[in-house]
Amino acid sequence: MDTPYYIVYEDKLRANMEKLRMVADAADVKIIMAFKANALWKTFPIIKEYFSSSTASSLNEMKLSLDYLGNDVHAYCPVYTEKTFPEFLKGSSHITFNSIAQYEKFRPQIEEWNATHPEKRVSPGLRVNPHCSVIETDIYNPCVPGSRFGENPEALKDGLPEGIEGLHFHALCESSSYDLEKVLEAFKAQYGHLLPSLKWLNMGGGHLITRKDYDTDHLIALLKNLHNEYPNLELIMEPGSAFTWQTGDLVTEVLDVVEDAGIKTAIIDASFACHMPDCLEMPYRPNIAEALPDNSDTKNVYRLGGNSCLSGDFVGDWKFASPLKPGDRLTLLDMNHYTTVKTNMFNGIQHPSIWLKPSSGDPILLREYTYDDYRERMD
Repeated sequence: MDTPYYIVYEDKLRANMEKLRMVADAADVKIIMAFKANALWKTFPIIKEYFSSSTASSLNEMKLSLDYLGNDVHAYCPVYTEKTFPEFLKGSSHITFNSIAQYEKFRPQIEEWNATHPEKRVSPGLRVNPHCSVIETDIYNPCVPGSRFGENPEALKDGLPEGIEGLHFHALCESSSYDLEKVLEAFKAQYGHLLPSLKWLNMGGGHLITRKDYDTDHLIALLKNLHNEYPNLELIMEPGSAFTWQTGDLVTEVLDVVEDAGIKTAIIDASFACHMPDCLEMPYRPNIAEALPDNSDTKNVYRLGGNSCLSGDFVGDWKFASPLKPGDRLTLLDMNHYTTVKTNMFNGIQHPSIWLKPSSGDPILLREYTYDDYRERMD
């Protein structure tokens, strides 16, 4: 297969689905998939064998679920518009509002819809801010001071607006069950008086349940205790990364090696800025299958430079057993979640193709990009 290309492994994807389904069953929690982390819809037939509910933050995400995953769509947007909201009403089962003002603006439409479409009733909810920061990177921290996400407890000290049936909070990012426990304590301290009157509680995303060191027993116990405390609540979680964590790689090729100020850079046929933007946003350095451990004693130390003209399109450093040279292939690991959904066409750089490795048999080409994709995006 020509580089660069993403490859998703069916067996790894199914292993994640099995673990998530085990937690869903054991803890009596509804687990729904977040499109912001994974929109590779040609893999949805696999996911749909386990889960068919989703969370959508745009009309496009909602439509993708209705077309390829399922009709149980939990919508949340920081703001809705007069143009988009009627479509959200038609396609969603739950709609969460970011503020009381947004809810009151669209409340008449919800009431009219529910009165005239009882078979497709929409459950309205409100997002709140638990003011509990457990995330170090501010760009991914919904509870950073000054956050635009969610109502504050002062606005709800006397109760909820009439008609609100659920609360939603989101405060995690690739976090543990112990982080969730801290956030739940803060949430209950500020909003616990509202819970007995509600139908559901959505605990948002960021639950990295499929990471090897995640304590699923602790999570299950935590959720069971929450059920015992509030038996009226349906519990909902919408992990993003957990669905496709460590299920796919990006294979690339070294095209050239340059050196300046004693720093050797291997320029590859992919781009961090275009194809792996989270590496620059977090930032983080992905693991490479062919690299040595960081504590290895070697002089073969390289940055990887992307093939765009952005000066900062590089990440490093990695160690290798032998000097890198043009033609060497490198496998950047765990490049499925939050990767394929965030790619861009800066510089008109060609997108990597996307392949699926079935549990048995040869890889299957899911998508190959051409000049037409770039041209038509600007049409």
